[in-house]
Amino acid sequence: MRGEPDEQRRASRIRAFDVLEKPARRDLVAVVHLAALVCDVPLATINLLTETEHHQIATYGFEGSVRAIDESLCVTVLHEDAPVIVADMRADPRFRDHPMVNGDEGDMRFFAAWRLVTHDGVPIGTLCVSHDEPRHLDAAQTEALGTLSERVVDILELSLRTRELSATLVEVEAVRSELEQSNERLASFASQVSHDLKTPLTSMALSLSLIREELASTADTEALPLLDRAISASTRMAALIDDVLAFARLGGILRHDDVDLDQVLRDVRTDLVEPLEGVTFEVGDLPVVSGNEVQLRALLQNLVENAAKYADPARPAVVRVSGRRTEQGWRLEITDNGRGVPASELGQLFDPMTRAQPDPAVDGHGIGLATCRRIVDSHGGRIGLENALAGGTTAWFELPD
Repeated sequence: MRGEPDEQRRASRIRAFDVLEKPARRDLVAVVHLAALVCDVPLATINLLTETEHHQIATYGFEGSVRAIDESLCVTVLHEDAPVIVADMRADPRFRDHPMVNGDEGDMRFFAAWRLVTHDGVPIGTLCVSHDEPRHLDAAQTEALGTLSERVVDILELSLRTRELSATLVEVEAVRSELEQSNERLASFASQVSHDLKTPLTSMALSLSLIREELASTADTEALPLLDRAISASTRMAALIDDVLAFARLGGILRHDDVDLDQVLRDVRTDLVEPLEGVTFEVGDLPVVSGNEVQLRALLQNLVENAAKYADPARPAVVRVSGRRTEQGWRLEITDNGRGVPASELGQLFDPMTRAQPDPAVDGHGIGLATCRRIVDSHGGRIGLENALAGGTTAWFELPD
């Protein structure tokens, strides 16, 4: 039973090539014609051998047919590593009693066959030339037929790859069509949500402005900074809603502008006034970069909030933010003096749902840094974490020009 798996593999490859039930391919007919001319013989054929049948899929000098596998001359060749070349088949005990040789069905004398072996090593058939007279092949003819047998396999493999690619393209087109429909639904949904969110937000911003005007005319001005902060936050939220809507309408393409990271950081510190309470900031000169302002604000907000969140309770929290020029663009660093992260965990923290030193007292679900990586990736940059020399952690990201 050792032969069954090989026969099944052979039959499977042959079915994949899809040539048994089709008219002879012109490119394969051209190969057998050339094989006959090279060897100066009247007959040539390409044979594929399934588990039960011998198929002549391209012939020169005669009409192709299908025979039972046990009547095939080529079965023997499938198990030979080298070509089988027989000058006179009547003198060869392997073939002399075959009906195609002994006169019952034919009078073949000369026979030469090369195995056809797929690119993954499965023998599937033969390229054969024959004559009704004894003859010999010289070295050049033998080499040429070996090359032609390889080209037969190349033709079959290329045709298979082409059909697979065509099928893949059909699938891609179907997915693209589904995505277009999904994007249309997303744009419609985003437009509705944008309207539903901005209406109360606009009303709230207007109310806050009226309250501020009312309080500004009184002696009680302690609430004015809080109102200014709330009005500023509502303005930025309206801009965020507009960006989400634009993102949906443009099919996921974010608008890039010049973004002043110094101003973005000021806005972030204003929005995070409570989480950053008691944190000392040391801020260097930050650059103007090309990017999407909403995403870059979310990036800085996540990194700054993380720097404060994991402060060391044994010392006052200090966060340093700096930027410097690189060969490709800019590098931003946010360094804290907090508890730090074990070196073995640094590379894992950008994976979703992963947190450093889980602490019930620290809010979070482990998606902030994963979001940061997606933002930096969308800008064509890099991001990472390092242990700071004086303790704590440095989060860095690089953005191209």
